[in-house]
Amino acid sequence: MKIGVVVHGPFIVDSGYALKIIDFLKEYGEVRARLGGTMGRTAVHDAHLEDLIDISTKRLPSESIDKFQEEGSEIIFLINSGKSDVTGHAFGYKVFKKSKSKPKLIQIERPGEVDGCVIPWRKSLRPLAGKIATKMGLQVVTPNVVMKEIFFNGIDCNHKNSIKGSKTYRKLVGVSKDENIFLNGIVIGRSTQEEVILVAEDGIINQIMGGELKTHGVEKLGKIDLNKAIVKTGLLRRSAVDPRIVKSRELNEKFKIAFLNHAAEDIYRLKDADLVVTIGDDTTLVAADILYRFEVPIIGITDGDVDQVVESGFKSSGSMIVELESGWDDIIGEIIFSELFNGLEFIEIDDIETFKKELLQLIDNTAAQYYIKETEIVEV
Repeated sequence: MKIGVVVHGPFIVDSGYALKIIDFLKEYGEVRARLGGTMGRTAVHDAHLEDLIDISTKRLPSESIDKFQEEGSEIIFLINSGKSDVTGHAFGYKVFKKSKSKPKLIQIERPGEVDGCVIPWRKSLRPLAGKIATKMGLQVVTPNVVMKEIFFNGIDCNHKNSIKGSKTYRKLVGVSKDENIFLNGIVIGRSTQEEVILVAEDGIINQIMGGELKTHGVEKLGKIDLNKAIVKTGLLRRSAVDPRIVKSRELNEKFKIAFLNHAAEDIYRLKDADLVVTIGDDTTLVAADILYRFEVPIIGITDGDVDQVVESGFKSSGSMIVELESGWDDIIGEIIFSELFNGLEFIEIDDIETFKKELLQLIDNTAAQYYIKETEIVEV
């Protein structure tokens, strides 16, 4: 039997259960695994599992499921470890609903936890799900139970139309007080209580019921479809980790410099750069943490409005953080992109120190106040 495994999120990898489940499923047939989502990619890299779990292409979980279906997988497993049983169940429901193929899908959720379960998303899979649950010491949860949870919690979006425009409401589940709220990889606010509802008017988030709105994040996010947006709360990676460092780029006569303005973009494609200029606090923190694994330094343009998005962050030797007055990071970012990068994502330069001086000179030419935090360059 051809089995496809879609691995989602860093915690299922960090906990060791991704490898255990993949090995376990080999009892049932030929197993292939690939990542679904983006944040698990770093965890797969740190665990040396990139030869077992395909991380070569950035795909949504539903897209990875459909890809396996296209390739002839007879059954597909979605393995995940959400913050709670309710968030995990809701995640599986949304992924199955979003998949185009609606294949034979079994979800293994929160293995190792007391509420860990197996969810057969097709009725015909219940006998197999029962056997797997018994062997793994998990319980079986049916889609009917999940649907009741979703109906009770009101997770799906509601829409209201008025003379002023269209409002969309999306209730979040499994939220704890004082957690970051991410939409499509951007922090747009923070929870102040456990019941949180996002409100968008004509595609723009304008209220967080049960939370505080981060205006800067909303501006960066722009117009979205709240029903389709990827929402996360809390930390993007909950585990304390030991980063695996790999030198991936070769020495050349010229230096390749990249510009990054959005943490939700595919940061891994920048691993061959010699330096990356990052705009915004959260973008800088996430990019620095990922690029640390490839010894790529960053110049972070921030304004001190940083949110804790990972348990602990790392920066490569030779990195420099420029902290500006509040609200100036995007303005300076636009100037750097226009003046130094000429509107291009990548440029080549002769000398990094000269580039840094030119960048700081651009800032000096504005009215912005700033100070610099540098990472010491380690001689090897």
